[in-house]
Amino acid sequence: MNQHFGFAAIIGAPNAGKSTLVNQLTGSKISIVSHKVQTTRARIRAILVEGDVQAVLVDTPGIFAPKRKLDEAMVQNAWAGASEADAVLLLVDARRGLDEQAAAIIAQLKATHARAALVLNKTDLVRAEQLLPLSEKLNAEFPFTATFMVSALNGSGVDALRKHILSAMPVGPWHYPGDQAADVNLRFIAAEITREKIYERLHEELPYASTVETDAWEEHRDGSVKISQTIFVERDGQKAIVLGKGGQTVKTLGQLARADMEKFLERRVHLFLFVKVRENWSQDPERLRNMGLLG
Repeated sequence: MNQHFGFAAIIGAPNAGKSTLVNQLTGSKISIVSHKVQTTRARIRAILVEGDVQAVLVDTPGIFAPKRKLDEAMVQNAWAGASEADAVLLLVDARRGLDEQAAAIIAQLKATHARAALVLNKTDLVRAEQLLPLSEKLNAEFPFTATFMVSALNGSGVDALRKHILSAMPVGPWHYPGDQAADVNLRFIAAEITREKIYERLHEELPYASTVETDAWEEHRDGSVKISQTIFVERDGQKAIVLGKGGQTVKTLGQLARADMEKFLERRVHLFLFVKVRENWSQDPERLRNMGLLG
């Protein structure tokens, strides 16, 4: 068999739409999506298969100026994903254009002599006559190998991008079964689903001060699964917010997360959530290793 296999890394500023694009390219929900920035923390690998080509899409954390150990680990993780890839896609929010964050990423691409394609995202939210000048401006800053204009949300332009990714994969044997959707374990995906609900339902700094770990996974004879998870926060006041009055908030988070888990796993889920305080977890190297951010 003349198989092709490789990696395509999607990099960009926070909230450029990387996770939405990965989900649109694969047709399945692999990465959590939120209107808040910095939702993706570790590199998540989704698998795209078409014909004799298998491409691993690396959804990287948004690249930004780090302030904490967690931030530093996220940015390092993003650049590591790009350095290991056979194809690199720089995703730029068309509404923001060549802003400070995009310029900083381009400067790093220049410094590392990387090859990358430009993907202008959210093109459905700007006037059509703005797109060509923006594309020319960005291409004047860096010699992109190709330029694509897409809307990751509605799928416009994504088919052409998918073909480009597949065509860039070198000859080589597949690393995964043809029906595997992602190179992440189910415990991790379940934790990410719950974390997504925290991003959707809670506000201010709380989503950024929380993380979720899957503690137990019990398969039942009837095909259902019992999942126990802990939501870690950094202060007692944050724990009270996650719990809510009479435990109502964490109950709602559990109901929403369970519904998404059942849809993803295609079976019944019994979800149990616990909330604990772990001060400065975002500065703890061991915690960051457990999250897949440090080697």
